[in-house]
Amino acid sequence: MVYYYQNKSEKNNNTQENGYMDNLQKQLLSNAVLPEDPDEILGTAQQLQQVLMMYNCAIREVKTKLEVLNDELSVKNSRNPIEFITSRVKKPMSIVQKLQRKGFEISFKSVMENLNDVAGIRVICSFVDDIYAVAEMLKKQDDVKLIEVKDYIKNPKPNGYRSLHLIIEIPVFFSDSKTNLRVEVQIRTIAMDFWASLEHDLKYKKELPDMDEIHSQLKECAETIADTDRKMMEIRDKIELKHREMEMRELDKTEKGNGTGYVC
Repeated sequence: MVYYYQNKSEKNNNTQENGYMDNLQKQLLSNAVLPEDPDEILGTAQQLQQVLMMYNCAIREVKTKLEVLNDELSVKNSRNPIEFITSRVKKPMSIVQKLQRKGFEISFKSVMENLNDVAGIRVICSFVDDIYAVAEMLKKQDDVKLIEVKDYIKNPKPNGYRSLHLIIEIPVFFSDSKTNLRVEVQIRTIAMDFWASLEHDLKYKKELPDMDEIHSQLKECAETIADTDRKMMEIRDKIELKHREMEMRELDKTEKGNGTGYVC
C-alpha cells in the first residue's frame, strides 16, 4: 500500500520542512514588532521554530491515525477508502493577516489560542460514504477531541463547494510536556477535490466582465460532479451485491456437492 503525500520521501520532507520553517521565520518576524535586544530577538526566533515544530508533529500524529484506519479497512473491506493524504502548515503572511482580520494580537501565543487551521490535512476518499466512515472512526478515538464540524456536502457553499471539515484537538507528547494542538481535517472525494482545486485556481485569475455567468457555470459543474459521485457509489453497490450473490451461489454448490445442502 502506498500513500501519496506532498513530500515524496522523508529526506526531501525534512529538507523542505527546514527550508519552509526558515522562510516562515523570516516572514513572520518581519511582520512583528521585534525587541531591540539581540538576545530577545533570538528567543523570539527560537519560539517560532518551536511552534512550527509542534504543528508539524500534530500533523504527523493525525496522519498516522488515518494511515492505521486505512490499513485496517483495506483488510476488512478489501479496498482502501482513502486514496491519498496531503498536508500543510499555514503560510506566515496568511497567519498574520488572519490574526489582523480577527482583531487578535500578533504573537505566538495568540496563534495557538485563536487559530484552528494553522495545521491542515486533506483526506481524499473514493466515495461519499467513505468520507463519513473515516470521520466517525477518527472522532471516536479517545485522544481526539472534536471542536467543530462543517458539513459542506449536505449543505454546500453557495458557489457549489463540497467537503467535510473537522477541527480536532489532539495531545502531542514531547520530551518533558504534553501540548494539545488543533488540526483542521478536510475530507472529500476525488471528484470534489478536482472541482475545488480548479475553482480555487480560477477564482484568483484577473477579474473579468460577466463573471456571474462563469460562477453559474462553475456551480453547474459542481452539481454534475456531485451527481457523478452518487452514481459511482450506486455502481459500486451493485457490483458488491453481484459479487456477494456469486459467492452465495458458489457456496451453495459446494455444500450440495458435499451432501450438506438442505433439501426442501
